[in-house]
Amino acid sequence: MKIGIQVSSNLQKRTGVEEYVYQLLKHLPLVDDYKNHQFFIFTPSKVEEFSAKVLKWPFKKRWTQIRLSWEMLKNKADILFVPAHTYPIVHPKRMIIAIQGLEFEAVPEMYDWLKRKILRFLIRRNAKKADKIIVPSECTKQDLIKYYKIGPNKIFVIYHGVSEIKNDNLKLKNYIFYLGTDHKRKNVEGLKRAYKILKEKYGIKHELVLAGIEKYVSEEEKWELLKNADVFVYPSFYEGFGMPVLEAQKVGVPVVASNRGALPEILGNSALLVNPENPSEIAEGIYKVLKDDQLRNELIKKGLENIKKFSWLKCAEKTLRVIIL
Repeated sequence: MKIGIQVSSNLQKRTGVEEYVYQLLKHLPLVDDYKNHQFFIFTPSKVEEFSAKVLKWPFKKRWTQIRLSWEMLKNKADILFVPAHTYPIVHPKRMIIAIQGLEFEAVPEMYDWLKRKILRFLIRRNAKKADKIIVPSECTKQDLIKYYKIGPNKIFVIYHGVSEIKNDNLKLKNYIFYLGTDHKRKNVEGLKRAYKILKEKYGIKHELVLAGIEKYVSEEEKWELLKNADVFVYPSFYEGFGMPVLEAQKVGVPVVASNRGALPEILGNSALLVNPENPSEIAEGIYKVLKDDQLRNELIKKGLENIKKFSWLKCAEKTLRVIIL
């Protein structure tokens, strides 16, 4: 079977979606059934680690709709897998599309009007056209059913994995850590208010380190910052998955996270879940983890057990199964 994989994401600087695409490409060749099929990775720019067909395009936009469509006309695939973004105008009859989350529907006030309209159009279009849809959580599956009335039988839940540690250096100490963007949905302002309460009410000496907001954090920097944190905090108003919380658990760091979206599903009782709309509750949760050694050790132990459920190889195996069946 000839399987095309559309990679329009920039995999050199990876956040959540890009990390998902990168890890799938890395682990798919390790799946037993991979060698029984022909795979073609289509991309607008060279990806060092993978053998991809670079489809050059002189413009910043319309690579998918025009350049990839032309390639689909010349070299027809049996199936096109779209792990991120949207599909080309010309495409095979069978398409499998991954949808990472519908945060813009769940918390629309966190997005401007035009962005929400564009996302709604693209995701609805993807969901209706796809033969099968891959999502990273039961939460996102239920959101697709709720908001777009997509039949549950065409939606497949496949959890993301947890990446490998890239750095073992030890430098910083005594800090509370957040990793992510400064998008309104991520609730960085709520975290800052919680930190102010921690300083004023509880008199803590810890620093608050916010990474990924003003500049991209490399893989090495990310793991170094995660490993040395006293607590990782993720107070997002809504997530379709939430990869950073698992990365924190992988290095033995206790997690305080939001009780919204997919985070309760992903974390279960392995983290302290708090109301993201209540900075006092966020502050109290962080303080408990910092000061209660028994709770801290329990969360670390449960976190290390929790991450065993998440594997990029398992993700790749299940994804290939969905693609070819």
